[in-house]
Amino acid sequence: MKRNKLIALLLACFLVLGLVACGGGGDTATTTPAPENTPAPADTTAVEPLDDDIEPHTFTLANASPDDTVTGLFSHEFARLVSELSGGAMTVDVFPNSQLGGDAEIFTNVGVGEIDFIVGTTAPQVPTIPALAIFDLPVVFPSAQVARQVFEDPAFMDLVRAEYEAAGYRLLGFADQYYRVMSSNVRIDSMDDFNGVRIRTMENPFHMAFWSELGASPTPMAFAEVFIALQQGTIDAQENPHEVIVANAFYEVQNYVINTNHLLHIIALVTNDATFTSLSPAQQNVLLEAANIAIPWARAQADARVQQRIDVIEASGSTVLNLSDELRAEIIATVQPVYEMIREAVGDTLYNALIEAVDRAR
Repeated sequence: MKRNKLIALLLACFLVLGLVACGGGGDTATTTPAPENTPAPADTTAVEPLDDDIEPHTFTLANASPDDTVTGLFSHEFARLVSELSGGAMTVDVFPNSQLGGDAEIFTNVGVGEIDFIVGTTAPQVPTIPALAIFDLPVVFPSAQVARQVFEDPAFMDLVRAEYEAAGYRLLGFADQYYRVMSSNVRIDSMDDFNGVRIRTMENPFHMAFWSELGASPTPMAFAEVFIALQQGTIDAQENPHEVIVANAFYEVQNYVINTNHLLHIIALVTNDATFTSLSPAQQNVLLEAANIAIPWARAQADARVQQRIDVIEASGSTVLNLSDELRAEIIATVQPVYEMIREAVGDTLYNALIEAVDRAR
């Protein structure tokens, strides 16, 4: 009973804090210019119009990230494909870098139909769709490739799409910005090394529980304050994708980047369900086909860019560490209480569907 009350309290806090803390866009890269050796996006796919007689329509798409991120690239590639597949009849105006609000605000406005599309991570969507906490399950994906197979598994994804639709949204698919990893001034080689490490996390009860189970001291704070806090030693560490670490130059004030790969940084392409169903079948087909082409393209960008970001980190003098198989196994065993928290939050059906989809993908 005490455990159930604790979980209920944590979720209640998350629902309130999520609406406030995520309003600024969550953990996204700033407008810091990318390094000069940033690779150009991979060649885009030439496509032919699907129909010669598609009704014109202009859409809006917003995100909370700069254009020079996988989120930004994904947004623009989807917009390009919609235009080309419709023969120019359908256009998508992209508003990046929190021009129309942070991730949580954009998601809310997509839900009421004021914005047509969002490209953003799932964490700020949990207050609206609590079942998406399933993606806070730590170290569940042994590789990004396994995760991507899971995101194509109908037995699991039909359940996820149903959760979006029940809330008034339409999920067009998941890309990713590769894994969230840990940057730190404390070297991590064993479980004992996590003890007492002050690590900045998002205001998310499951993220915080994960680090607490490892022995670290999770410290939520506004993302804009992280660099100064690391520089001044207020905190020892933070966690984000390699791309965010480089874009915000965290490597300048961190000695190590540890590839904990504890969460895949999922990027969801979502629209309003009523808006989608109001379109003609030909228009819907354009959006679905554009998403089907843009998603694997965006995943390829994530793969290409992560090694480049690691090269930048290492060139700065910081050390990039991989966890041993033994340490990873210890982490998985240690954080099982977090698995149970999330199982109780999302229900057995969705929880078991994810675990089974991961097993099939392995």
